[in-house]
Amino acid sequence: MKKLIALFAVSTLASTAATAGIALSGAASVSYDDNGSAASATTYDADITLVGTAGGTTFTYSMDVDRASPATTAADMATTIGPVTIAADMHQVDESNTNSGSGNPVADSDDTGVTISLDAPIGDATVGLDNSGNVTVSGTWSGVTVTHINKNGGDTTTAAAAIAGMDISVTNKAGATTWSLGTTVSGVDLTLNSKQAITAAFGLTGNTMTVSHIAAVAETASTVTTHSISAVKAYSTVAISRDLTSGAALSATYSSLDDSLTLKASVAF
Repeated sequence: MKKLIALFAVSTLASTAATAGIALSGAASVSYDDNGSAASATTYDADITLVGTAGGTTFTYSMDVDRASPATTAADMATTIGPVTIAADMHQVDESNTNSGSGNPVADSDDTGVTISLDAPIGDATVGLDNSGNVTVSGTWSGVTVTHINKNGGDTTTAAAAIAGMDISVTNKAGATTWSLGTTVSGVDLTLNSKQAITAAFGLTGNTMTVSHIAAVAETASTVTTHSISAVKAYSTVAISRDLTSGAALSATYSSLDDSLTLKASVAF
């Protein structure tokens, strides 16, 4: 009997190890910014993510730990039952309610919710439905990935494809269309979008140099759902980064917006 109990315990442990697992990852960085003519500043950032998997179910928990009281940044669970995928967002984000120039919501919205996706037999389409009644239909046809979202009565449609060496994405949201292009020319990775922002990244004697032009942002008045957006003039940045054998990465970024230089050391695992 003791041998049977021991055998059962070993087989149970082996089964658990085969179907369950925990993965830990994170990133940390320290940055020094001379802030141009303003006072210099040193900032820190450190984040940890824990992913637990048991069979077809995954739980993800993330924390921002560069503070006296570490704060939760994400708590999500997803599971698959046959052709149905159920995802639950269990973390309520405390949105910024001040005018930060980024169009943040005026009032906190409820970020928690449940989304149910069905791999429906509609060609290659997947249909999703969440607890707010929002419907998502996505799929890939002839190399073009199309996603359509009906959210609170508003429609957003995105089409993305790789054509003749270019990555193309077009999005129409409530009648307004935006687009982006990405390609590589003579070893230089180029991106361009409808806001006239452009980025070029290329290797330079063991380093990576990225030159970016950020388009001007026009001032926008506040509405019922968004804060006003402050005007920002167009500016450019030049960044040089290098991966070290120690596992860390170093970068230096110059911005013409405030004539500043930022030095950053970071690591990810």
